[in-house]
Amino acid sequence: MQTIDLSTTPLRELNQALQAQAAQTNQTEWVIENPKGAHAIAVGLDAPIEVTVKGSTGYYCAGMNKQATVKVKGSAGPGVAENMMSGTVIIDGDASQYAGATGNGGLLVIKGNASSRCGISMKGINIVVFGNVGHMSAFMAQSGNLVVLGDAGDALGDSLYEARMFVRGSVKSLGADCIEKEMRPEHIEILKDLLERSGADAKPEEFKRYGSARKLYNFNVDHAGAY
Repeated sequence: MQTIDLSTTPLRELNQALQAQAAQTNQTEWVIENPKGAHAIAVGLDAPIEVTVKGSTGYYCAGMNKQATVKVKGSAGPGVAENMMSGTVIIDGDASQYAGATGNGGLLVIKGNASSRCGISMKGINIVVFGNVGHMSAFMAQSGNLVVLGDAGDALGDSLYEARMFVRGSVKSLGADCIEKEMRPEHIEILKDLLERSGADAKPEEFKRYGSARKLYNFNVDHAGAY
């Protein structure tokens, strides 16, 4: 196990060491101490390694992640797991704005609450939030799954495409072109798998599914007021 103390090691050196594992992965377990809210911790990883951050992080932790498992023993600032491609990112606390933004793949687990625009423009990532999500979550979401065990704020799924949203609690309001949809057997299976993988204590039957009404895919002057 490799232990890096950010109170004595520059962040740039840490990220260079982690990114170098793409070519050599014999050092598979890393622990980062004293993060003190630093930005861009463990970004651009591309190796099957496990990184544990002992504390809270700033902007863009685990951004562009591929293959790696990143665990944050605290909360995360804006843009955690932004543009994630694969692997797993687990946040023990809360996440700030646009968690998982533009994510293409992998699994992001937030064990606390997520702020506004969680999953904005998601493109295949799976996001499981144990608590609540803020307004405009899954805005323009293209594909993937957003699972919320708590409540969702205003304008959920505004202008989304084919992403799925599963919410166990209440939804303050739905965004443009977002509607509640039937929960079919295949959706129960997708949700069951995500709940098991994230360690969430919930049953798929407790959730409602939301998705696109598919009326805004192409511009229609009759719908101009909705754009």
